[in-house]
Amino acid sequence: MRADRVFAYGAAAGLLGDLLFGDPRRGHPVAAFGRAASAVERVLYRDHRGRGVLHTVVCAGGAVALGAVASRAVRSSPAASVALTGAATWAVVGGTSLAREAAAIGRALEAGDVEAARARLPHLCGRDPQALDADGIARAVVESVAENTSDAVVGALVWGAVGGVPGLLGFRAVNTLDAMVGHKSPRYRRYGWASARLDDLAGWPGARLTAVLAVVAGGDPRGAVRAWRADAHRHPSPNAGPVEASFAGALGVRLGGTLSYGGRVEHRPVLNGDAGRAVRVTDIQRAVRLSRRVGLLALGVCAAGRLLGKGRTS
Repeated sequence: MRADRVFAYGAAAGLLGDLLFGDPRRGHPVAAFGRAASAVERVLYRDHRGRGVLHTVVCAGGAVALGAVASRAVRSSPAASVALTGAATWAVVGGTSLAREAAAIGRALEAGDVEAARARLPHLCGRDPQALDADGIARAVVESVAENTSDAVVGALVWGAVGGVPGLLGFRAVNTLDAMVGHKSPRYRRYGWASARLDDLAGWPGARLTAVLAVVAGGDPRGAVRAWRADAHRHPSPNAGPVEASFAGALGVRLGGTLSYGGRVEHRPVLNGDAGRAVRVTDIQRAVRLSRRVGLLALGVCAAGRLLGKGRTS
């Protein structure tokens, strides 16, 4: 079986597995990678960029190498290759867990239980929940759904189409490293620099594809394009900007503004501020549905891109 078909069948199986089962509650491969990365950090850590570069190379390179070795071991068996691709896709995508967490917070807000919603919010994002009222929590959820559609689904599929199983594992490794050490805390400002910059680079194509697909799959294509063009560049993240702006325009809401992380207040620009309204609790489910559509479209685009790319080189 050709490699392009292996990816198409395997990625489809992996997304189906994620839809049916979500993330495992115990023994998740990403959690195992996180523990290994923490062990490497304990050995290598110094408040120095060079040590952070080495940490990134060891951890992300190790994930890519593991994927390459596993792919080579099963390459003579099409069925095993599809199974490996499916298992890797299921391990690295997180669309179902994203939707479940968002929906759980939405249900708590609909029931008027703001405290329950605050308690669940850290499962989804790093905002300070005590600083948020019900509308602020809803906005945080919609923003997280938008950003994680790129990080947890579309970006992984893009790199899977480019690099197969090594691409899938490498992307998730880079994304996980950024979450662990890529933030601008005193401990990681220098040590996490390489992981943060590599995550920006790896996330670039997936973020743009996510924004494009939000335009296609959303309810207001013109609004999504307008918000993307007008506001994406104003966001401090080069990848979250296009995704959140496109989602804001597609949903007809305003995103961005003042937020708090770890006691640090940030004043971010408002996305789709001229045409959007404030986020409501009911917008959480709308964002989840849009995220689902974007993920399915991304599977089709990435599989088709792999097929077309193989055809041109054969």
